[in-house]
Amino acid sequence: MTLTHSVFKFKGQISHYQGKVRDVYSVENGLLVMVASDRISAFDVVLPEGIPFKGQVLNQTAVYFLNATRDIVPNWLIHSPDPVVSIGTKAVPFKVEMVIRAHLSGHAWREYKDGKRTICGLNMPNGMNENDPFPSPLITPTTKAELGMHDEDISKDAILKNGIVSESDYVQLENFTLSLFRRGQEMAKERGLILVDTKYEFGKTLEGNIMLIDEVHTSDSSRYFYSDGFEERQNNGVKQIQLSKEFVREWLIENGFQGKEGQVIPKMNREWIQSISERYIELYERITGLHFEPAKDNPTKRIQSNVDLYLTQYSK
Repeated sequence: MTLTHSVFKFKGQISHYQGKVRDVYSVENGLLVMVASDRISAFDVVLPEGIPFKGQVLNQTAVYFLNATRDIVPNWLIHSPDPVVSIGTKAVPFKVEMVIRAHLSGHAWREYKDGKRTICGLNMPNGMNENDPFPSPLITPTTKAELGMHDEDISKDAILKNGIVSESDYVQLENFTLSLFRRGQEMAKERGLILVDTKYEFGKTLEGNIMLIDEVHTSDSSRYFYSDGFEERQNNGVKQIQLSKEFVREWLIENGFQGKEGQVIPKMNREWIQSISERYIELYERITGLHFEPAKDNPTKRIQSNVDLYLTQYSK
């Protein structure tokens, strides 16, 4: 049973917001309840079919990495009372997402292939092939789009010039981004993977402290390659073996969809949906080293019960 839509009424609930993938509930005591649905998005469009266990994979992967990076930067997570739910501290999000790229892949490669040699004001060397590593990782921020809009590349200079983030805060965001990415690369290497690129979102608490929010190093926010045979494949011009959502984007492109006006989302058959689910689970097990235990009971009743129980205990 997939969870593609949720309308809960939790104890002390103040408001509800539906993102592309997560449903976010604001409750009393300055808390957020984040429910990871089984929706899947690509090119900033939510696809019509849900992916079994995707929400559970995303939530449990994010929890794993939030706990593993707490020594680098404070984060919003307090507790995960359910396989698809995280509860944490409310913060005011910065209006940029901090994307960091160690390789010429995905969006950066598509820009490069079209002849561009700069991204977010940063130079990309001539003569690179798809998936080649950059001399050093590039931080390529994007604007944080409103619902239904597309994220857009933006340079550091434009962020500062337009007052989107103060210079002192942006320097801190850059430092956190580099440190988190190094940790992610180290953890991936231990599991036989390469963390190719990822994005981080940050916010400020009411006290003015910067914290890491949302998901971290998941298959929706990150791209991973298998490290075994990477250089050989690269030298021979062979497609890299990857664990990320990019294969969904590639399938959509092959079927004539990139989220542009007038394009029709291709229909996903049952076998393709199952394949996506299996690849999400594979990434979770590979990157964490943990066995995935699918939650197969009714998600709506379980979530309502588990969240209400935690919130009752928290308020005591």
